[in-house]
Amino acid sequence: MSSTEEHSKLAMAKTVVTTIGSVAAAAMVVRSVTHDYLPPEIQDFLFSGIRTFFNRFSSQLTMVIDEFDGLVNNEIYDAAEVYLASKISYDTNRLKVSKPDKEKSINIAMDSNEEVTDEFDGAKLKWVFVTTQVESKSFYNPRDTNSTLRSELRSFQLTFHKKHKDKVLNSYLPFILKEAKSMHHEKKTLKIFTVDHENMYMGLSNAWIPVNLDHPATFDTLAMDSEMKDTLMKDLERFVRRREYYRKVGKAWKRGYLLYGPPGTGKSSLIAAMANYLNFDIYDLELTELRCNSELRRLLLATANQSILVVEDIDCTIELQDRDVAEASQIHAAHNQQQNKVTLSGLLNFVDGLWSSCGDERIIVFTTNHKDKLDPAMLRPGRMDVHVHMSYCTPCGFKLLAANYLGIKDHELFGEIENAIQSTKVTPAEVAEQLLKSDEPETTLGGLIDFLHAKKREIEEAEAKKVEENLVEKESKSEQQKASNKSEE
Repeated sequence: MSSTEEHSKLAMAKTVVTTIGSVAAAAMVVRSVTHDYLPPEIQDFLFSGIRTFFNRFSSQLTMVIDEFDGLVNNEIYDAAEVYLASKISYDTNRLKVSKPDKEKSINIAMDSNEEVTDEFDGAKLKWVFVTTQVESKSFYNPRDTNSTLRSELRSFQLTFHKKHKDKVLNSYLPFILKEAKSMHHEKKTLKIFTVDHENMYMGLSNAWIPVNLDHPATFDTLAMDSEMKDTLMKDLERFVRRREYYRKVGKAWKRGYLLYGPPGTGKSSLIAAMANYLNFDIYDLELTELRCNSELRRLLLATANQSILVVEDIDCTIELQDRDVAEASQIHAAHNQQQNKVTLSGLLNFVDGLWSSCGDERIIVFTTNHKDKLDPAMLRPGRMDVHVHMSYCTPCGFKLLAANYLGIKDHELFGEIENAIQSTKVTPAEVAEQLLKSDEPETTLGGLIDFLHAKKREIEEAEAKKVEENLVEKESKSEQQKASNKSEE
């Protein structure tokens, strides 16, 4: 190559570099001028126009997924946050790590401006986590309880080739929603929620107070009939996999259970076992603390999907008035402002009415010691679909308790105990209490036999006394009737 050609190429290179430098300098000047002298609205308009111009020549499409859709959570954002935590690679430089108090697992999430790449059905996708500081003092992020973060907007930017747009919308994003739901379900710590009366009107998210549910009950440890347990587990499994079926037949995706029987038969333990089996949170609703149907509606709207709503002792926690006397009740309430105004009609509307469709995959459990006291309107299918009789302890239940508490599956005293249990009305809670008294099987089982015999005598004496009282009452009524007849003569 001649020296003339070399000088020519070198001059051209200098010209190109000089031109690029001049353009860059001019761009910086223009940017500085627009930033200093043009209003923010005009700046946004100009820069958005420039971006739009260059985007026309790009093959890439970017979707912005904001944290909130108006004032409510964006479900896709929440799902992406969970899903992308499993896609973080070794190339990631910064991570956000947290562990809420009393939670089981450590949470990992992307930090600001970090990227995660993913691949789905041949499509390459790039995720970027973007945060923007908002200076307006009136802005409030409802998710942030830390005041230093209340001016921060968060979003994910998903970039991919434009030809994959339909695939992303119709397949990829639904896939993320499903995967995130499964991942969240597996690692979540179960909660039991109680009503927060002081803050329930500060927003739906403040209506309930959560506490970790550490109840160890499972279907394996429940002292109840094995066939009944199998029936319940199969019913629960069928319920959670029938989303499309409920949608097809036009019914709300919910299931109602009535647990009835004497105290101490394991109703609360069964509810805990159901929660542990399904990995569902529990919402404990005390109706006596509510003032009106609107409070009931507000609380039920604030419950999450995949949860169990529990209303214990439905027969005595509140006087649920029939719809025929609702008007009279309202008139009486005008004279007594402290009267509880939650009505049977109001409760049924949320169990089986239009409001019951607000939410999916929910279970409602009612408990009672006296099924015969309940209004027939509550007992029909669609409200209480499954009726579970929680009976006194059976020989099968005793064997399970002995295995759990004493670690034994057979003993020479089992036969005598089983015969005594069949002829004595004793609850699983009473049997369990006796099994806790000693670690020695011989001593414990002997004490249980003594307890069962004493319990049987106590029941027989109580029944004999009741018969005697009935006879005395009949004789008294007979004497009164004779005296009344004699006075008439």
